[in-house]
Amino acid sequence: MKKKITIHPILRVNGEIDLPGSKSISNRVLLLSSLSNGKTLIKNFLFSEDTEHMIIALKKIGFLIECDIVKNTILIVGSKKKFNFKKKISIFLGNAGTAMRPLISIFSLYNNNVKLYGNSRMNCRPIKHLVEALRYGGAKIKYENIYGFPPITLLGGFSGGKIYLNGKISSQFLTSILIASPLAKNNTEIFIKKKLVSKPYVNITIKLMKIFGIKVFNKNYSYFKIHGNQNYISPKIFFVEGDASSASYFLAAAAIKGGSVKVNGIGKKSIQGDVKFVKILKKMGSNITINKNNIIVKRGFLKSIELDMNNMPDVAMTVAILALFSKGKTIIKNIYNWRVKETDRISAMSSELKKIGAIIKEGKDFIEINPPEEFISCNIKTYEDHRMAMCFSLIALSEKKITILNPNCVNKTFPEYFKNLFSISYFKK
Repeated sequence: MKKKITIHPILRVNGEIDLPGSKSISNRVLLLSSLSNGKTLIKNFLFSEDTEHMIIALKKIGFLIECDIVKNTILIVGSKKKFNFKKKISIFLGNAGTAMRPLISIFSLYNNNVKLYGNSRMNCRPIKHLVEALRYGGAKIKYENIYGFPPITLLGGFSGGKIYLNGKISSQFLTSILIASPLAKNNTEIFIKKKLVSKPYVNITIKLMKIFGIKVFNKNYSYFKIHGNQNYISPKIFFVEGDASSASYFLAAAAIKGGSVKVNGIGKKSIQGDVKFVKILKKMGSNITINKNNIIVKRGFLKSIELDMNNMPDVAMTVAILALFSKGKTIIKNIYNWRVKETDRISAMSSELKKIGAIIKEGKDFIEINPPEEFISCNIKTYEDHRMAMCFSLIALSEKKITILNPNCVNKTFPEYFKNLFSISYFKK
């Protein structure tokens, strides 16, 4: 395990990147495949810490899963019956929100006794709104430590009906209920209280459910209806598109100091909302070409921007780094949910951006960034947050070296990140 990695000044970037599979899609498709009868072959699957937690959880309750890390494929024999068992078990899910949140609802369907818990950060990430919503549908859920947070024990009872969900913290709560609802005894109606965050991630869930044979009625993201007593139908083979959030770092690097960078695996038909990051790049002054299965970015003259990033909180962090290389003040708004991610990202970004010389104003749900007069070489804390490590690696494009502490945190979603970055980088001798 590397305690730190120092990246020397990068003069320019130029080249081509084959993106790993999307984490959001990989874990959703793996779970949907487990709930479908028969075999499903998943291609371009992302093997990372988050997906490993989902694999281990499914194996623990009896699923047969064949993993080929070389070919990036998974073969799983699905059966929703495997989620219905009587023995008491505990499952550790690290800090994998895309595993913890959906499994809460799935295990609530059956009269089991399942304890789900995570690492110290996961046990600080709120789940109260999800638990409250499931309880409307009859779920019996017990907090094991602190009210509103994992660890929790799931005792079954969820049968659908009228569900009321606060949507302001995480779209993963809605994703969780949507995936479980077709298997409930009754039809499910979900009424969203407050304004739903990160809508594009809900779109991913609905599109994937449709591929697996389930239709969701969606009225303006405020009301959803799903018929109960249904079965998921495996598509037999599913190809996971490249991770759009991961693409943002390479596309941003090209915008800052290209050359030209081409990322393969996403394009015009991507189902991920974060692919719209390229529109932000274009608005900031980059040269963009979007093809069917790839995106090409060339350097432009970057200018500041003011944006509501509620729908794209992950790539909003990449925008914060672009702001350092742009003329003028950049304001990123409506990002309160940064505070309940892998770390409090507003606080963490503010602290580390100040280290490199930026002038920062931090608010409850926004961050204001003025670029530094001169970049400062320093050590960057990552707070065990993979996106902090990947974002701040781009500071090396400033002609200053940067040291990333605990770089292994990228294993959560992109174990080969630094290898890929270095493959397109031309360093100062």
